[in-house]
Amino acid sequence: MQKHIYLIGICGTAMASLAGMLKQQGHEVTGSDAAAYPPMSDLLRELGITVHEPYAERNLDRRPDLVIVGNAISRGNVELERVMDEGIPFCSMASILHDEFLKGRESLVVAGTHGKTTTTSMLAWIYETASGRDPKFAPSFLIGGVPENFGTSFMVRPTRPFILEGDEYDTAFFDKGPKFLHYFPDAAILTHVEFDHADIYSDLDAVKTAFKRFVNLVPRRGRVVAYDASENVSECVAKAFCTVERYGFEEGSYWRLSDLGHDGPVTRWTLWRAGEKFAELSLPMAGEHNALNATAAAALASGQGVPVDAIVEALRTFHSVKRRLEVKAVAEGVTIIDDFAHHPTAIRETLRALRESRPGQRLIAVLEPRSNTLRRNVFESALIDSLALADRVALAGVFKSENIPVAERLDPERVVQGLLERGIPAAVHQDADAIVVALTPELRSGDVVVILSNGGFGGIYQKLPRAITEAAVAGRVAVRFS
Repeated sequence: MQKHIYLIGICGTAMASLAGMLKQQGHEVTGSDAAAYPPMSDLLRELGITVHEPYAERNLDRRPDLVIVGNAISRGNVELERVMDEGIPFCSMASILHDEFLKGRESLVVAGTHGKTTTTSMLAWIYETASGRDPKFAPSFLIGGVPENFGTSFMVRPTRPFILEGDEYDTAFFDKGPKFLHYFPDAAILTHVEFDHADIYSDLDAVKTAFKRFVNLVPRRGRVVAYDASENVSECVAKAFCTVERYGFEEGSYWRLSDLGHDGPVTRWTLWRAGEKFAELSLPMAGEHNALNATAAAALASGQGVPVDAIVEALRTFHSVKRRLEVKAVAEGVTIIDDFAHHPTAIRETLRALRESRPGQRLIAVLEPRSNTLRRNVFESALIDSLALADRVALAGVFKSENIPVAERLDPERVVQGLLERGIPAAVHQDADAIVVALTPELRSGDVVVILSNGGFGGIYQKLPRAITEAAVAGRVAVRFS
């Protein structure tokens, strides 16, 4: 039966995708958010879903049948308070996903501190490629990003495979457990386990407990494909009731990578399974971490019966994910790249990948400390280590710094001082506009500017290339062409 379903916090990556899935099921879908920005605002507009901005009680004057409460929504939100006062039925994103979409499906879940969006996208594309040979592989999926091969973050089909990005973040204000505990995987990937989300996890042990519970949901007939060069991952899979297949570069790995090499943006390697050659693989993405992500996706797909030739073809034709090393513009020879950075390890791997794929080019990192992880000083030393891989660094102030206790808050000035002590030119700027003004005159053709943020960052992705072009035309910037 068609319902009017309203999503509070609809512009979150997973919430926007869920909105599209519900509309595809025939429901009337509307929602609200404090502010909308691409790519999810574009997706919702294309779907014809009305988004109210900002939150307001009047947005619920037309009473919905059901309200889905995003995990960023807390008591005190004016819409949530009206929902509760009037007794409008509500639930979480994860619970409706399980009840409406996962029952009777084969649930394939990708989890881990890093790499899960890209790995989930690779796995979905492998299944999509395989469906050209056998329609039973046609996947449904829900991904916390937009894979460029699909141009959408979700798809719902009548076939059995349902591929999910498993988020360890909490579910809702009334359910503080991880979302992935609602997904009951038949098979799973576990990429990395590190301390993250310091706003909801007290320490690394708390993070590991969440992943142990996730692994404990996989039935005996299932499998977990797990990274092998992490003691944390080893601890999390140690008591699994199902088969565990480890992947990595170690000699004893069930899935082992060897002869890894880079040809510009293309990465090539040999993949071995249980000591026997599985395939020669290539991926049009840079970075050792992406080869590992691809290996995990290949391993899970193979174990579920996907043919080797489909895996090889899918990885060869994989086109990345929006906001993961995405080239946003090339202005006067300066390449501007967007990357959805949320953790010092992710920043390190992004910068390493750019070093490998663009040797000899000057690398400028522009960081907005916006995620709940990066806004906290517990990661300050690791952040300095990661940013030191750049040739120059520009930092914005901490996003909504007033929401982080002073004793816990990242100090950008200390980060800059740490970089200067290592000989890396660095500075803190008030906002995106100030960064554009400071950086534009110093750029030259051949430079690579990587913008690291998990938000809109004041429109810097559009402002910087425009400023470079305008300054070059006006002769105010010494852009030198190679």
